[in-house]
Amino acid sequence: MSDLFGFSANAKNAKVSSYTANDIEVLEGLEPVRMRPGMYIGGTDEESMHHLVSEVLDNSMDEAVAGYASRITIEMLSDGSISISDNGRGIPVDNHPKFPKKSALEVILTTLHSGGKFSDKSYQTSGGLHGVGISVVNALASALDIEVYRDGVVYTQKYSRGVPLTKLEKSTVAKKLRGTKITFIPDPEIFGKSLKLKPKKVYDLAKSKAYLYKGVEIHWSCHPELILSNEVPLSDVIHFPGGLRDYLDSKLDKNHIIGEEIFSGNAEIIAENIKVEWAVCWYERDNFIKSYCNTIPTPLGGTHEQGVRAALLRGIKIYGETVGHKKVSQVSPEDVLESACFMLSVFIKDPVFQGQTKEKLVSNGIAKHIENVFKDHFDHWLSGNKKSSDKLIEHFINNAEYRLSRKNERSVSRKTAVQKLRLPGKLADCSSTNAKGTELFLVEGDSAGGSAKQARDRLIQAVLPLRGKILNVANAPIHKILANQEIQDLEVALNCGSMSHYKEEDLRYEKIIIMTDADVDGAHICALLMTFFYLRMRKLIENGHLYLARPPLYRLVKGTKTFYAANDEQKEKLMKELSKDRKKVELGRFKGLGEMTPPQLKETTMNPKTRMLYKVSVDDFENIDTIVDNLMGKKPEKRFQFIQEQALAKNYKEIELYV
Repeated sequence: MSDLFGFSANAKNAKVSSYTANDIEVLEGLEPVRMRPGMYIGGTDEESMHHLVSEVLDNSMDEAVAGYASRITIEMLSDGSISISDNGRGIPVDNHPKFPKKSALEVILTTLHSGGKFSDKSYQTSGGLHGVGISVVNALASALDIEVYRDGVVYTQKYSRGVPLTKLEKSTVAKKLRGTKITFIPDPEIFGKSLKLKPKKVYDLAKSKAYLYKGVEIHWSCHPELILSNEVPLSDVIHFPGGLRDYLDSKLDKNHIIGEEIFSGNAEIIAENIKVEWAVCWYERDNFIKSYCNTIPTPLGGTHEQGVRAALLRGIKIYGETVGHKKVSQVSPEDVLESACFMLSVFIKDPVFQGQTKEKLVSNGIAKHIENVFKDHFDHWLSGNKKSSDKLIEHFINNAEYRLSRKNERSVSRKTAVQKLRLPGKLADCSSTNAKGTELFLVEGDSAGGSAKQARDRLIQAVLPLRGKILNVANAPIHKILANQEIQDLEVALNCGSMSHYKEEDLRYEKIIIMTDADVDGAHICALLMTFFYLRMRKLIENGHLYLARPPLYRLVKGTKTFYAANDEQKEKLMKELSKDRKKVELGRFKGLGEMTPPQLKETTMNPKTRMLYKVSVDDFENIDTIVDNLMGKKPEKRFQFIQEQALAKNYKEIELYV
């Protein structure tokens, strides 16, 4: 029979481990941070280590947003340390009333939940609200040096792992100097010896902060030894007077903005002490949402994003109904956001975040305020930009129709007893049920498709014949792309989705092989297909799934032996070698893959043991977007200029679009 506390009668005399007051640990000062860093910065990985930089930079940004600083300096030094300074007011250095033997500076650096941001006396809005930011950095730094410039005096102090190594020292400097400078090295005991601060991550962080507050200049410098490539400059002045709009202008090609306009602006809700800034557009090639609260990134969104999403959908539906687009009622939030690129920054008093790393804003009441003020500006913009607005409405309706058609397809598949995916009629699928090792050949026309179907290995090789030249997706509107039968067949056969819906795990084949005739028309079809994959399924290329077959153009027969040549140069070289003994060499030219017998096609182009493939890659191109736009885009004059420049170049070199 059990007693009150669950011990059985037989267990009462068993030995029980002692549990007394001696077992109660009391962690003092910053010990909890070093013992459980994940509670304060999310972990001990590379991302968490860079969070330390964010904490220090956020303090400087708070000074700038409050109007006390205009310049921030970031220096990455050769020993792995980083220095961040500002020309703000400088951290207070007088003795703290609750700790009369300590300066306020030491209290802030060594005590959790201390700072000047709990009330609105020093800051109306700020990113650091929990009072743990700079003290956590100090706790997790093997070395931290701080300099405070106030009233013609510089105050300095050194710390290690949260413990002061020196007293607060002071010396005289020029009276015009003011602000705070913090230099620290992340502790290898916490983050490991192999992890180092990455210049690109820090530089990108600095750029994102500068976009968020147009009044600040960030001066950047990095020691040359730390820069492994040209990804970041040695020095730079980061300043964006246009704010968030500058970000979209620098990130996106205007030729591919749907409607060719960016909706940007800012507003202030004085009664609620809320400031909001935004920049939104819809883009053919990408989509992203970047939101911030008091300059703090909120990658998981939150109530501020909810307000904007609701305002976008309401505004679009009201405008669409007003101008007579009846189908706008079908549009859902996902149809609007599918190709949206938007930046959102809000400044609010006393924000509430989810988690110490502040990845999501959960402040109540914010969503409705932002929705109302954003919608007023959005309504005005839509009515004042009719041409752009009509293009956007058409785009959203196309997205909705595509979504509904895919939903109906899935519904039909569930209702039937057929286990397999419903595939295009002309697809000759392979019998393997595992994607690994399988190949899909994309061939031009039924004739070549017939030969390829007979030449293939049915276990692992599938063939999809395409009718002529597919649509050029680089200059076609979205509704034509979605309505094109060849593109639909291709996307259904691959089953991995496109654009933001691409899912690597759903791809049905390991290799996608473009197999076209070895002539000008074949090269054009090949270029159109590569453009399709680059713009609609770029991840498929980046993950190494796209290949080009290399069929021969010539067949040379000498006696009982057969040779193949891919081009005129190879043909001439083979003819020269085979004609040395003056025996007759028969030369034949293939007009297309359809003229090749299945055994010939298998031997030269489809058999993995004897064929040659080119793997399509974009890794080696710095300006691939520009090249695609010049060659395949909407403006023929760009194409003409590009071809002229390449043809007339003194040191002409063929542009290798694949490796």
